[in-house]
Amino acid sequence: MTIRFLTSGESHGEKLNAIIEGIPYGYELDFDFINNELASRQKGVGRGNRMNIEKDKIKITSGVRFSVTTASPIAIELQNKDWKNWIYPMSIEKINFFEIDKNLQDTIKEKIKEKKITKLRPAHADLAGILKYGFDDIRYILERSSARETATRVAVGAICQNILKFYNITFNSKIISIGECDDEKRFQEYIESFKKKGESLGGVVQITVKNSPAGLGSFTHWDRRLDGKLAQALMSIPAVKSVEIGLGKDYAKYSGFKSHDEIFEENGKYYHKTNNSGGIEGGMSNGEDIVLTIAMKPIPTMKKALNSVEIKTHKKTKAHFERADICAVEACGVVAKNMSAIIILDAFLDKFGRDCKKDIDLAFKNYQKRTNEI
Repeated sequence: MTIRFLTSGESHGEKLNAIIEGIPYGYELDFDFINNELASRQKGVGRGNRMNIEKDKIKITSGVRFSVTTASPIAIELQNKDWKNWIYPMSIEKINFFEIDKNLQDTIKEKIKEKKITKLRPAHADLAGILKYGFDDIRYILERSSARETATRVAVGAICQNILKFYNITFNSKIISIGECDDEKRFQEYIESFKKKGESLGGVVQITVKNSPAGLGSFTHWDRRLDGKLAQALMSIPAVKSVEIGLGKDYAKYSGFKSHDEIFEENGKYYHKTNNSGGIEGGMSNGEDIVLTIAMKPIPTMKKALNSVEIKTHKKTKAHFERADICAVEACGVVAKNMSAIIILDAFLDKFGRDCKKDIDLAFKNYQKRTNEI
């Protein structure tokens, strides 16, 4: 069994949900750590007003007893406080749709129809979504494709980080650049200048995984390679357009002699003086830091709207604008860090066991002893 998780919920629905399967028995969860990760996702210069409304805190309804994982599926809920402020198929004027008479239900449905979004937003899921599903209201696409969904991923990933901390495996994210600015001291000023222009910004974030043991992943099949799994997980984050490991695309600039990490040995331990491979060779971790770099495109929703088309009339228009961030690169780094943790924990459990903390601890200890003797 692998770690599997599903999420549900919409940006302005009543709540977001996740179910995680494959977490072993015996790990005590640190809810302050998990909630701090959720809070970190909401921080950063350039975030929109939504962050002033939502105060994400994890609620676990199964799979944990007395703060300890039970090996059963873990169910998570995150409330959306903003849902009552929106006309939504399940609510209007803070009343329960299913507890009112049929005539009022029909009235509500008509009001919802009047609020249809029909102006396509370039670089969003809108155009592909209406072509695929035949929607006549972009709201159906907007709500689920929204990056609000990543809050549940952070909750899942924070649980995985929590477990990996027992083995001293830690994660951090660092902003490398915002737009064309790579001076950390100027990030805030740079973002504010684009906010005044009604534009948005993307950027580059680096994720580092420290103290990962060698041997996570495998070279034996394409779908067991650790770098492939990490790349897929990170590319699934909304707005991420590229993933690099170690030197990434810059590897192509150098000859093999100048770029590959030479191997040395001292006091019975192997090591590299460089880490151009980013801690992964042959689809497996090699014991060095795992270094992942992702590029996030600018947020497509902008006050300075792009040209587009209205789907009812097929006439030229300006793209629909809905409250949005100017820049969410810092938040993207938090999501990426936690998506990476899900993949690393799954590979860790694949290597050391999937049922019980005591067994996993013993297997990990024995593996460290054996590899230190090679």
